[in-house]
Amino acid sequence: MQSTLRLGAIAVLLAASAAHAQTSASAVRTEKNMSLALANQIAAEAVAACATNGYNVAATVVDRAGTVRAVQRADNAGPHTLASSERKAWTSASAKSPTQAMMEGAQKNPGAANLVYLPGFLLLGGGVPVKSGNEVIGAVGVGGAPGGHLDEQCANAALEKVKGLL
Repeated sequence: MQSTLRLGAIAVLLAASAAHAQTSASAVRTEKNMSLALANQIAAEAVAACATNGYNVAATVVDRAGTVRAVQRADNAGPHTLASSERKAWTSASAKSPTQAMMEGAQKNPGAANLVYLPGFLLLGGGVPVKSGNEVIGAVGVGGAPGGHLDEQCANAALEKVKGLL
C-alpha cells in the first residue's frame, strides 16, 4: 500500500512538474529582429535611393522596440533630417504602419488626429515598417526629400533592395 501511495505521489509530482514546464515555456517568446549589418544596409540603400533623385536625406533604422540600429546622413543633408528620420522610424515601428498612411488617416479622421499628441509620434510620410514575412521587425525612416511621399519612396526602394534578406 505504501509503495502504491509513493507511486501515486510521484505521478502527481511529475504531472505538476510537466504542467509547470508548459506554463513556463509559453511565458518565453521568441522574436525575429534585424542584424546591425542589415540595418546599415537598409539605411545606406535609402540614402542612395534618394541621392539618385537629387535628395540629400538622413535614414534611420530602428528595431522592433524602436531602438536605433543604424543611421546614415547624406552629404549636405540638413541637420533636421536626423531627428525627422528617427521619429518617423520610431513611429512606424511603434504603430507597425507606414507614417504616410497614419498622417492621411489623422487628416481624415478626427479621432485619429489626436495621435499627433503622443510623445515622439511624427505623422509625416517617410516611415515604413521592416517586415520579415508578416512580422514587423523594425522600421526605416527617411527625412529630407521635398515631401514625405518622396521620403517614403526612398524607404520602400531600400526595402525592395534587401527583400531577399528578410
